[in-house]
This record gives sequence, structure tokens and C-alpha cells, in this order.
Amino acid sequence: MSKRKLTLKIFLFLLLSDVLETFHQFCFKKSTLFEETPHLTGFYDLLLFFKLVFSSPFFWMGLLSLILMFIVWSAILSKIDLSVAVPIASFSYILVALVSVLFLHETITLLRWIGIFLILTGVIFVSVSSHVKESILT
Repeated sequence: MSKRKLTLKIFLFLLLSDVLETFHQFCFKKSTLFEETPHLTGFYDLLLFFKLVFSSPFFWMGLLSLILMFIVWSAILSKIDLSVAVPIASFSYILVALVSVLFLHETITLLRWIGIFLILTGVIFVSVSSHVKESILT
């Protein structure tokens, strides 16, 4: 596989992918928030839940942004290595947490923030280690 460099254009597409991923997660969550949530104890309740979700404009915006994200992500992967793309795209972990706090009024504990930080740190270590290994081999 040939070496492909990360350009500014590809980096911006990666950021767009993160924003689209965050947006579709937000929309899917909003599509499940009702004034009265069904208790989902039976098949009828499940059908009612799906009817409410599918009638939400947030569901359809989330689905559209998921499709757009898939297209952008496919374009990104055609230009750079997966081992480069995934660590950069992991910025969405932070974006989703911030959107959850700001727009959904969710509480994120210090322990959860530490967990998000550790995940991102691990992704960075994996990315850096693969580049160090490649430079040693070449």
C-alpha cells in the first residue's frame, strides 16, 4: 500500500466527518425523547415507540447526516490510510460529550471525562506507535 499524506483538505474532511457523526448521534437521541416515553413492555409498545421515532424530524435529519458521513468517510479512506484516519476522527468522542452537556443537559462526571481522555490517549499512542514502527522498518 502506498504512503498517502494527510493534507489540509483531507484533515478538513475528517473534521466534517466528526461533526456529522456528532450531529447524527445528537439527532438520534433527540428523536427518542418524548414527553411520555412508552414503557416498552410488549410488542405493541415497541411499535408505538418506532412510530414516534420515525415521525420525528430529528430521526430523518440523523439518518441523512449518517448517510453523508458514510460518503465523506469513504472519500477519506480512499485518500489516506485507515490507521491515520481513525485516530484523527476520534475527536468525535469529545464533540459528542460536549453536545450532550450543552444541548441535552446531560451530566458527565469527572470519571467519564477521564475515561474519554484515556480513550483518546490510547488512540494517539496506537497511531504514533504505528508510525514509529513504519519509520523503523523503512
